Amino acid sequence: MLSASFLFSCSNNDKPAEEVKDTVQTSDKPVQTSDSRNILFFGTSLTAGLGVDPDQAFPALIQHKVDSLKLPYKVINAGLSGETSADGKSRIEWLLRQPVDIFVLELGANDGLRGIPVQETEQNLQAIIDKVKKKYPDVKLVLAGMQMPPSMGEKYTVPFKEMFPALAKKNNMAFIPFLLKGVGGVPRLIQEDGLHPTPEGHQILSQNVWEILQPQL
Repeated sequence: MLSASFLFSCSNNDKPAEEVKDTVQTSDKPVQTSDSRNILFFGTSLTAGLGVDPDQAFPALIQHKVDSLKLPYKVINAGLSGETSADGKSRIEWLLRQPVDIFVLELGANDGLRGIPVQETEQNLQAIIDKVKKKYPDVKLVLAGMQMPPSMGEKYTVPFKEMFPALAKKNNMAFIPFLLKGVGGVPRLIQEDGLHPTPEGHQILSQNVWEILQPQL
């Protein structure tokens, strides 16, 4: 269970759209060579790697694993601090301008921390998934699960936790049960802000993701 001291509630100081575009590799016209495939990581500050060097964030570590195996995949980190499911629903179409072969969805935690109704979050996540599948019918989908602290009460935390595996099953998605497994609540794996993983923490996140992602490659 993710401890309250670790849960990240990124302030909504999101970068302007012009700035965001500089952080994500996209193009107006999808261009992809026959031997090149894209893995799009779409999420919050966890995916973005807030507080660590870009090369230390777990998507970059996944790229290192891919490269070490000489697999023809390019990782695109589309994480954004403060992102909610509603924000993601608005942003996803712009990112889909580029080819996507594997889509890794890591959203919902900021919704939970703000007490957004679970049904609303679920609808937004489903809308994102639907847009990805409509644009790229053959895409492989991966969903990262998240949990809320017990202090929010079982009436909220239980449906929130159960939302993720239900979405994964409904959409035939590979499922990461808990992205922060082995990191949440471990002080040495958390930055001084008490919120975000250290480089060592991201190493563990990358292992959690790789275990589920590798069979999709």
